[in-house]
Amino acid sequence: MLHIYYGPMEEAIYNTDVYFRNTYEDSWITDPLSRAMITDVDSSTVISSGIIESPVLGKISPLQLSGGVKTLILVSQVPDKVFNASTCGDNCAKWFLKMAETKDITINLRHLMDFGKGSFTIEILNTHSIVHTMEELVPAAGLYV
Repeated sequence: MLHIYYGPMEEAIYNTDVYFRNTYEDSWITDPLSRAMITDVDSSTVISSGIIESPVLGKISPLQLSGGVKTLILVSQVPDKVFNASTCGDNCAKWFLKMAETKDITINLRHLMDFGKGSFTIEILNTHSIVHTMEELVPAAGLYV
């Protein structure tokens, strides 16, 4: 299940870029889920653990990936930490839901992310309430962001 805490959260890692830069491992980049997220969100192709082909920037290092992809990879690879997912655009929402299909994940959001028109199961940690649609999520999250 996906668990979201809205607003400032003391234990959340706020600067995901710095955390990624200082902790990522080569194996994270070549992981099949990471490859899929990089392809989808950044429209880029993983060549090797140190080289990614970007249609805009050419060959780049993992450090040059978007903030959204870095955060998605951190959530996937470091499950014992809570990350600020406000560096992520709405194009990352489906990946949080996908990861949450197989394990519990917790993220911190300081904005309202659009999880789409379909149904989902998200626990809002601020109130311990469960929501299943954006129509339910918006008023609940709006109290905190």
